[in-house]
Amino acid sequence: MSHLTESILSAVQALPEGGMVSPKQFLHLASRAAVDQALARMAREGKLLRIGRGSYAIPLDGRFGPRPPSTEAIIAAVEAGSGEVIVASGAAEANALGLTTQMPIREVFLTSGPSRVLHLGNRAVELKHGSRWKLILGKRPAGMAIRALAWLGPDRASSAIGTLQMQLPDEEWQAIQAVRGALPSWMARIVS
Repeated sequence: MSHLTESILSAVQALPEGGMVSPKQFLHLASRAAVDQALARMAREGKLLRIGRGSYAIPLDGRFGPRPPSTEAIIAAVEAGSGEVIVASGAAEANALGLTTQMPIREVFLTSGPSRVLHLGNRAVELKHGSRWKLILGKRPAGMAIRALAWLGPDRASSAIGTLQMQLPDEEWQAIQAVRGALPSWMARIVS
């Protein structure tokens, strides 16, 4: 095993679950081409997982062999590394809030960064660039409610308002009221 490969493996193994590395982190050890080749070789050998373009993580050892890190851990690592805001999609938020019994089949998240797909083993996690108003309150319950209402649409959202008012604490409902001006007209009318 080369010095470069050993250095990359020791750096990746020191990271928590979902910790990711990129080639730029190892340019002090070798040229970009050498680092890219080492990472690609380690991914082919199963020592690393290629999550996305220029992003690698270490597979975890499970009872049934190596497995990719959890989606939540990878999303947290992407947020920490890029400074993006990443939240669940409206369908997932509507399900979490009990506004629908439909379970989303695909893992879709909204992001303030560029759209892209992350590959976690045989799972694909889609990051879609989201509108500013959908990300405005982040991961707090008020933000979840806004994304759920957006997913439900103008026709079904008005019937879900009563459920949301009972579920959300007063301060979360006040937070939604405070950002009414940034919401689409139909949603601003419904939450008023």
